[in-house]
Amino acid sequence: MPVATLRLRAVNHCPLQRDGEFVLYWMIAARRTRSNFALQHAASEAARLGRPLVIIEALRCDYPYASDRLHRFILDGMAANARTLAGRPVTYHPYVEPAPGAGKGLLAALAEHACLVVTDDFPAFFLPRMVAAAGVALPVRLTAVDGNGLLPLCAADHPYPTAYAFRRFLQKELPRHLAEAPAEDPLARLPLLPPTPLPPAILARWPAADPLLLYGIPEALAALPIDHSVPVTATPGGQDAARERLAQFVADKLDRYVDERNHPDLDASSGLSPYLHFGHIGAHEIFRAVAEREGWVPPDLSPQANGRREGWWGMSASAEAFLDQLVTWRELGFNNAAHRDDFLAMTSLPDWAQRTLADHAFDPRRYCYSLDELRAAATHDPLWNAAQRQLLVDGTIHNYLRMLWGKKILEWSPTPEAALGAMLELNDRYALDGRDPNSGTGILWCLGRHDRPWGPIRAVFGSVRYMSSENTRRKVRLAAYLENYGRD
Repeated sequence: MPVATLRLRAVNHCPLQRDGEFVLYWMIAARRTRSNFALQHAASEAARLGRPLVIIEALRCDYPYASDRLHRFILDGMAANARTLAGRPVTYHPYVEPAPGAGKGLLAALAEHACLVVTDDFPAFFLPRMVAAAGVALPVRLTAVDGNGLLPLCAADHPYPTAYAFRRFLQKELPRHLAEAPAEDPLARLPLLPPTPLPPAILARWPAADPLLLYGIPEALAALPIDHSVPVTATPGGQDAARERLAQFVADKLDRYVDERNHPDLDASSGLSPYLHFGHIGAHEIFRAVAEREGWVPPDLSPQANGRREGWWGMSASAEAFLDQLVTWRELGFNNAAHRDDFLAMTSLPDWAQRTLADHAFDPRRYCYSLDELRAAATHDPLWNAAQRQLLVDGTIHNYLRMLWGKKILEWSPTPEAALGAMLELNDRYALDGRDPNSGTGILWCLGRHDRPWGPIRAVFGSVRYMSSENTRRKVRLAAYLENYGRD
């Protein structure tokens, strides 16, 4: 099935090479074989041109924050893709860089044999720069495909300042796009052409990843030149693990979500954000699972665009609360990342937040911690320390406590700019869902983005929303959480 043109972006203006040997899909963000618009477009072009399909999934060793933790999660995904694609009419080439710069030239070498190159359009981290550079360097057409959310990124022509404003836009615009979901199996209609072998010179210089590395032998990972001080977590990566987590959430937790998601001890959150970040599952597949669980029937194409959180999907309160996070808040982050070059900067905050933080930038702090002290969970606050330990051990923080975590970093840092730097460093280095528009939105929210002024005016915060560990302890259930993560 062809992909909607609104999701396709021409990265360069090079021609299609009709005499090429294959269509090449450069998998960089949607690292999955199911419900993947980019893979679907590549397969559609291969079928149209009567050419085999080649998929390359590469992993550099010098990307920012490269570590055992992030590499292992990505490698799990590559292993899952290798299993899934075995026996399918495609050539899958997983490449893991053994040294910085070793992978340079691989894409260009493959592109010389390709009719065109298809890749993923992701608006954050280093990926936009990498894709733009490839567009300049490649001698063949490069098309980037947006599979980030239910709403195509270019359906909005400006960044939205609040969730309310973006929700109103979604309520008006999204229904017409819901029918354009990706095919569950993008390869279902691919002609049964024999997989094409890659040129021997390419395989000799850039061989496929060692199976020992893909399937989890620690010694193979230890040999790579990455940060070994950030250890692997117990959370497995890959599309199989993602689908298992989704099924468990829909069956056992969705009904409890609206009442229990803020309580760490009740374990009602989905745990899907790492899989969304690495593209091991997509928003459409999650939405489809929730909608089927709810027996949902699509609404008319002209719903009331009132910006309200409740009632616009016509599902249960728990399902609507979850979809507000998956669709409204997550895609608001992607909207801002796509339209603002300063997405992760203080200048992206609303004017009122910038003013109030500047007015209170030099207020006395009762406590002030260095980045190293924060990293080590060495503060006076046991609850904050527990949240930081969860980040260090599990690569995530409970959703509600993540807000408190960021607010306290603001309170304990010498300046708002230092607080933002510390939050981004800790999140991006240790969180499995770091380096992402969604977690970036959460961090900037702690400083006032997508929020409004709150009273009373407080030291350090000014009119930015305040949170305290004392109030959090009173509001949410934490006994088991503190037992697990609160020990020094």
